[in-house]
Formats: sequence, structure tokens, C-alpha cells
Amino acid sequence: MELKATRYEIDRGIATIFLSRPERMNAWTGRMHTEYRYVLAEADADPAIRAIVLTGEGRSFCVGADSKALEGHVAKGGYDPGTPDPLAEPGYGVSPFFDTAFAYHFGLTKPLVAAINGPCAGVGLALACFADIRFAAQGVKFTTAHGKLSLPAEFGLSWLLPRMIGLTRANDLLLTSRIFLADEAGSLGVVNRVIPPDQLLQETYEYVRSMVDTVSPDSLRETRHQIYRDLHRDVGASVEAAEALTRDMMRHPNYVEGVAAFLQKRRPNWRVTEDE
Repeated sequence: MELKATRYEIDRGIATIFLSRPERMNAWTGRMHTEYRYVLAEADADPAIRAIVLTGEGRSFCVGADSKALEGHVAKGGYDPGTPDPLAEPGYGVSPFFDTAFAYHFGLTKPLVAAINGPCAGVGLALACFADIRFAAQGVKFTTAHGKLSLPAEFGLSWLLPRMIGLTRANDLLLTSRIFLADEAGSLGVVNRVIPPDQLLQETYEYVRSMVDTVSPDSLRETRHQIYRDLHRDVGASVEAAEALTRDMMRHPNYVEGVAAFLQKRRPNWRVTEDE
């Protein structure tokens, strides 16, 4: 696929997806949605890639839906996603709960880290919240945005935010659509870390590199799926699933390597696939 609204780079096992419409502050369109799903599926399927970073090109992360697209919905008298059929399906097939738009992030086999470099609003905020980890540049503005357009909370934010930061705090952000800055996002728990703008990508890559060097790819994959499946099941089912996974994963060469590296106090040499 020719990429016009995104940019995709790979460096030493880390894929970076750039939302790339800087002249429009990376506003979301059907074209960007289509490309994003495509490159995300490519990154998740590539055995050489251990983790994925998502960021914005230029001064913005994603300011939400493109204003021209919003005008188009008005002119057409209803919502038009502007995407082709079929779309790429990254993360599909892991759980029925994940086989929908945006929820597919939970079915990915590799961690996704968002580096929020500029304004993050509406669908842009939803996209960031579906990442596993979020770092934000100091001074970045956030908003759920939907209320001021007379829309509902978008793309699962009404499900995500209460689970991420608690109902009381989520209600404040969802019911007011107010603007809040990166420091408050950090104190609320919307983002994991607030970083000086000129250090954002460097610290993000350092974090991701440390994660994939020290943690087995099998553990990253299965732990992600445990986390997001457990949002839908009770604690007993979670314990039983963890016990079954433990028995299975202890038969894998990466368990043997992890124990050996721990005992020998050295860096582990992970196998990315079982038949390597």
C-alpha cells in the first residue's frame, strides 16, 4: 500500500508508525485509518519486530477528526467512515472481544508505546489510550473533544478511561470535554510519564529497547493478552488461565534461557519464534 497519511520506519527491531499529515496537525481521516491498520498489521506480523512506537509527524500527535471530514458528515447527513472494505485486521482472532475497530489493539502480539508529541484530541486520544504505555511531551494539550461537537464519547473512551483512571476522574474528562495539559495527564494516570519535548523520542526508544531486551517476547505477548482478557473475566478464570499458560510456557526454550540468564547474571538471548 502506498502510504500518504502515515510513515513507517524500522530500526533494530522496533517499528515506528508516524501519523503523517503535519499540515493538518495529523487530523484523522479514512485514509489515515486505513493506512494505520495496514502498517500495524505489517509490524505485528513481522517476526523481526519486537515492539511498536506510535507518534505524530511535526507539531501534533493527532488533533482528532479532520474538520473537512466533519463538514462532509454534515453534508451527507450522517457518518461516513471513508474507509474501504475490507480493512486490514491487526490483532484479530485472539478473542471475540478484540475483533472490532480500535479494540483490535488488544489482540496485538507486541507492545505498543505511544509517544505523544503534540495536541491529542478526540479519536487521537482514543488511539493513544489503546496503546499499552503512553509518554507525553511537557505542555501537550489533551481533550476528549466530543461534547463540544454534540457527539458521544468516541471509539471506546467511555470504556477505557474509567478503567484507566477511575470513574470519578474519567467522568470529569468525558462530561466536560475540557482541555488538560500533560502534567495533569500524568497526575491523573492518563499517561505514564511526562518528558521534555526534545527528549521524548529518545526516552521512548530507551524504554522500549530495555523492555524488549530484558523481557521475553513470549512473556510480552501472553501478558498483554492476559491483561486485556482479564478485563472481561473474573479472578478465578484469570488464575486458571495463568496456571495453564505457566505450564505451557515452561516448556519453551525461552523459559530455559530466562532461567539461565538470571542465574548467570547476563543479558538473555531470546528466541523470537519457537522454531528458530
